[in-house]
Amino acid sequence: MLPAPPRRLATRLRRPAVAGALASAVLVLTGCAPDAPHRPEPHPTGKPSTEFRAPQANASFDYQLGGPYPPPAGVTVLARDRTASPEPGHYNICYVNAFQTQPGRAVDRWDGDHPDLLLRDDSGDPVIDEDWQEALLDISTASKRQRLLDIVGRWIDGCAESGFDAIEPDNLDSYERSDGLLTKNDAAAFARLLADRAHARGLAVGQKNTTDLLPRRARIGFDFAVVEECARYDECDRFADTYDDRILDIEYSPPDYDQACRTWGTALSITLRDRDVTPAGSAGHVHRHC
Repeated sequence: MLPAPPRRLATRLRRPAVAGALASAVLVLTGCAPDAPHRPEPHPTGKPSTEFRAPQANASFDYQLGGPYPPPAGVTVLARDRTASPEPGHYNICYVNAFQTQPGRAVDRWDGDHPDLLLRDDSGDPVIDEDWQEALLDISTASKRQRLLDIVGRWIDGCAESGFDAIEPDNLDSYERSDGLLTKNDAAAFARLLADRAHARGLAVGQKNTTDLLPRRARIGFDFAVVEECARYDECDRFADTYDDRILDIEYSPPDYDQACRTWGTALSITLRDRDVTPAGSAGHVHRHC
């Protein structure tokens, strides 16, 4: 399966997918630093966690979801799709599309293999994120969340086996696109299962976007945050306060990036990327970091 592009909140202008990426995506059940490991605080479930390490605050960061390439000079933290390999000598974050399918044929595969795990409307049709043509996964019951964990959890295991340091489970905010069929509680419950699975494999877990669940950060088990355009949407302070500056922010507009660097450049990890997050050497590729 080819790399998946990043998402933003449903209320935001969302860029088109990387050209050609995901066209042949299929449902696959196999997956994906510098500071010293730490032992996390006890999880509310009381379950023991394996040692893992969150990224350092204010580390230089690159967001490589459109395809891997040699890290720019000075970069120490990378995010790559779970199908890519981690970069030796760097802190590597594994992107996992955990709350929605990939588009195209992947939707058909889910519909064929796990039809009851797709969220469906009153007519029985899958609920689709129209911006990305991705079907929402049905996380509305404990039994379905557990079955989905059997699938997504194997991807998380793959991230660990590949040598990643953390995961970035995307589309945490899919309940906002569910026509009221999913709730924040559903998202938090599934995210907690994912965090437990990741921690058990020695992976830190990054919250992806949405300020709505910041108050539940500790109970879910998030360790840091990956945020798109927190300067543009005036959210950096809320994420920074919640995560003690362990924030990886991606801006897509030079003015927003400049503002972020002026305001947060000595505290947070901030990068400027082109909206298609293209690899270095591609037309339109942009990467800068404060």
